[in-house]
Amino acid sequence: MHTVELERLKARKGARKRSEIPNDVLWALNQGKIETVNLVEWLAIDMPFLLRNSLTEIGWKEQIDDLYDQSLKLQDQGITKRLKGIGTILFQALEEKENRTEIFETLANHRSDMVRAWAAFSIAADQTLSLPDRLEIMGRFAADGSFSVRECAWDALRSYLVDDLAYSFELLTEWVKDEDPNIRRCAVEATRPRGVWCKHIPTLKKNPDPGLTILEFVRSDPSNYVQRSVGNWLNDASKSSPDWVINTCLRWRQDSPTKETSWIIKHALRTLKKQNSLSQELLLAIN
Repeated sequence: MHTVELERLKARKGARKRSEIPNDVLWALNQGKIETVNLVEWLAIDMPFLLRNSLTEIGWKEQIDDLYDQSLKLQDQGITKRLKGIGTILFQALEEKENRTEIFETLANHRSDMVRAWAAFSIAADQTLSLPDRLEIMGRFAADGSFSVRECAWDALRSYLVDDLAYSFELLTEWVKDEDPNIRRCAVEATRPRGVWCKHIPTLKKNPDPGLTILEFVRSDPSNYVQRSVGNWLNDASKSSPDWVINTCLRWRQDSPTKETSWIIKHALRTLKKQNSLSQELLLAIN
């Protein structure tokens, strides 16, 4: 496919359902020539096919058939398990490569957002990394231009952050002070008490207070992307610690009377509002 044609595909609008994805778009996605533009395309990719094509392209000569066969065994799994599974397959294969750092860099900078997501999950498969080193490596994926890769980044970090929450929050204070809203958002999203499509964090459901270590830095964040994540964090907590969330919102309303904080508070209290669990003061504040 010529460069001009690829540029045309990159400017496309995403299909609303899988059957509407043009054949040339699906071909380019499975070849690793272009990024996805929405979830419909992301779910439509033939992962084993993309794996074989992308490894062949970068000159990975050995094991390709074996890696392809391993990825086929994941086909009955959900999307996240398949992504993580291929990340693990790549990590194990890279361990045997003398030029593994060079290959990892190629995968981490690949045109295909799904290939970059596999690279992120290959780091998740490495259990030998210290938490500071893990955060250092994962920062590039947290800042990725693709929403899908950024979602994989926080998911790849989450289980390691839970192992020592106090230490994790201490390290993540640097992330919530970063100039990149994607980095700030990842720190918040990775530690949500309930999260999306992931295991809950029972400790934070019972006592969300440690989360303030990072939340205080972003209670009036200028980015709506970050604001939404902060509001979702608090909304998660409200389902098991409603009084804590109400008190936090009341304090923020007094200490940070900005439109950004007001938006976060309104988003944070949406579940409690539906349950008629808010005082008249808070109802007036968010209406």
